[in-house]
Amino acid sequence: MNAVKYDVVVIGSGPGGYVAAIRCAQVGLKTAIIEKYSVLGGTCLNVGCIPSKALLDSSEHYHNAAHTFKTHGIELDNLQVNLEQMIKRKGEVVKSNNDGITFLMKKNKIDTYFGLGSFVDKNRIKVTAQDGTSQEIETSNTIIATGSKPTVLPFIPVDKQRIITSTEALELKEVPKHMVIIGGGVIGLELGSVYARLGAKITVIEFLDSIIPTMDKSLGKELQRILKKTLGFDFYFQHKVTGATNTGEGVTVTAQNPKGENVTFEGDYCLVSIGRKPYTEGLGLENAGVQMAERGMIAVDDHLRTNVPGIFAIGDVIRGAMLAHKAEEEGVLVAEQIVGQKPHINYNLIPGVVYTWPEVAGVGFTEEQLKEQGRAYKAGSFPFKASGRAKASMDTDGFVKVLADKETDEILGVHMIGPRIADLIAEAVVAMEFRASAEDVARMSHAHPTYTEALKEACLAASENRPIHI
Repeated sequence: MNAVKYDVVVIGSGPGGYVAAIRCAQVGLKTAIIEKYSVLGGTCLNVGCIPSKALLDSSEHYHNAAHTFKTHGIELDNLQVNLEQMIKRKGEVVKSNNDGITFLMKKNKIDTYFGLGSFVDKNRIKVTAQDGTSQEIETSNTIIATGSKPTVLPFIPVDKQRIITSTEALELKEVPKHMVIIGGGVIGLELGSVYARLGAKITVIEFLDSIIPTMDKSLGKELQRILKKTLGFDFYFQHKVTGATNTGEGVTVTAQNPKGENVTFEGDYCLVSIGRKPYTEGLGLENAGVQMAERGMIAVDDHLRTNVPGIFAIGDVIRGAMLAHKAEEEGVLVAEQIVGQKPHINYNLIPGVVYTWPEVAGVGFTEEQLKEQGRAYKAGSFPFKASGRAKASMDTDGFVKVLADKETDEILGVHMIGPRIADLIAEAVVAMEFRASAEDVARMSHAHPTYTEALKEACLAASENRPIHI
């Protein structure tokens, strides 16, 4: 029997893959998508962005009930955590999104194959199902969107019982008494926040000198202060982890402090959260002649083309930030390029977000980058403690900082920590996409009282040093 032929085959159904498939179908290409696991959505939907946000939301409700409801005039007795129900709700949220993607595939007439997709050659792909059966399909173009998996340290045995990754942290059967987190990045801080709100003691061990080190330094400094103040986080910086041992009822983590001395941390769980690495296992890239880059990434040019004509790669398997929305934009870009359109992505304007509370986000250049470039800039900031809306909601921690060119006043970077920042950063992205000046945003009417007024005030401070409310 002849293999089914497609214009495009997408390998991987995470945010990059399924969005790429939808856009391919929209522009008239006969499209198929291959997913290794039994459900669509990839890491982000199943064991990443979506389930972690569901638990963050549930745990924040509990934390507020325990710590702020009384001030609001809400009296509660016998408040308890039902972790089993929280995990169950998280699963329901995930399933709803799974079903949504399945619907979108049918709506857009995209053929779905479940199994491991691997190259036979540049135009033929074998799909091997979990029961071992296989079939081949043919394609003119292939988009590799296989994502990433947690990075592990070779000297730390992740047993998925006491020494865990983010995947297992989403399915715990009990609230840890003391969780030791290796890594002060986004994933560790978000999952640490979940369990700290439910009563766990959290200790973060970080090799570098700050948390969220890729973001503007002021954000990490402020978030560290708030997590310590509100949730009791302990931080140990410039510590090199040397080992972790499951002791049966707990875990022992060993490290070297900045002086080179050996130190020990005891907890009942250890979350290894030191980043993620590209996942290309079993793809058979060598059969298609696809070249690799450093650190296990697939090499691509500025148009996301590999060295093999007709084979593209997007998302976590290539260079750049490992962000779901970055992968989505790349999926759209590739689909439109295949049919001759001329899309573009400004990678400097892809925002980064941390979903702790307060939330953290940044877009554009950090202050450290501008100093490194020797670029003349102005900075303006506005604290949420001066925001009427933030006072009303008791969310007064944090600030908005705007960086603008000293001569032209063009906004070069916006960095925020505070309430609903994950949504507020979009205004900064829009402004910067249109190369707005700080004065442009400052002169726009922002509804009162809203959190967005903090951005207006920070722009006033950056543009003319004349904020109204401080």
